[in-house]
Amino acid sequence: MAPPSIRMLLADVDGTLVTQDKVLTDQAIDAVHQLRDADILFAITSGRPPRGMEMLIEPLDLQTPIAAFNGGMIVDRTMTVLEEHVLPEELVVPIANEMTSFGLAVWVYRGADWYVPDLKGPHVEREAWTVKFEPKVMDSLDGLTDRVAKIVGVSDDHDAITKASAAAQEKFAAEVTAAASQPYYLDVTHPDANKGSVAKYMAQRYGLSSEEIATIGDMPNDVLMFAHSRLSIAMGNADPQVQRAARCVTGTNENEGFATAVRRFIVRHS
Repeated sequence: MAPPSIRMLLADVDGTLVTQDKVLTDQAIDAVHQLRDADILFAITSGRPPRGMEMLIEPLDLQTPIAAFNGGMIVDRTMTVLEEHVLPEELVVPIANEMTSFGLAVWVYRGADWYVPDLKGPHVEREAWTVKFEPKVMDSLDGLTDRVAKIVGVSDDHDAITKASAAAQEKFAAEVTAAASQPYYLDVTHPDANKGSVAKYMAQRYGLSSEEIATIGDMPNDVLMFAHSRLSIAMGNADPQVQRAARCVTGTNENEGFATAVRRFIVRHS
């Protein structure tokens, strides 16, 4: 018996759907329209905050829930919160201290706000340009430990990011999910706020089995959703470990890898 047809594609954003310069190309937009024409649902998930994906709604005509903070907050196209998973308040300071011990700068996403220790810190200006809103400056974490959806450790020392990720996973175990969303970002979220849970949420919401879902991404945190889909696609710019975890590999995000994957692996076989 042939496996069921793919009925949804769940996609990562940065490094996957958009280019390195955060451009949503015409070919990527057209690929999403091709999915819709083939009656295949399209959804996105990212470590970005909800407001940081708002600019994708209109060009892609997104109708499915948007999974921000790697699933820490799920919103609809009007930015109404559908589901939320926040970090335990008592862990916020210990997690931040752990990151700091590896030399990482610490960002905090709380509710609709983004907090940084220094507006001139690493990647702050670039991130503000990407998500289209400015952070607030925090002198300390006092008064900021409740309703925290995500803590991010930031460093251009990629080895430090890797070591801090392993340490956070070991120290806080089942209490958090810790994974790199970019080589220079370590995302720590609630254990239910991961892309595997997003895939399960989408399947339940639309009455799909994992056999009817395809996923595409480029970073280690995307592997968590690969496990809950029949067709997993790694970008050509993905880490080797991510490519090994996927069923297929497409081109890079600088060479229309997303659009190529939609045409080659999904629409063509629908």
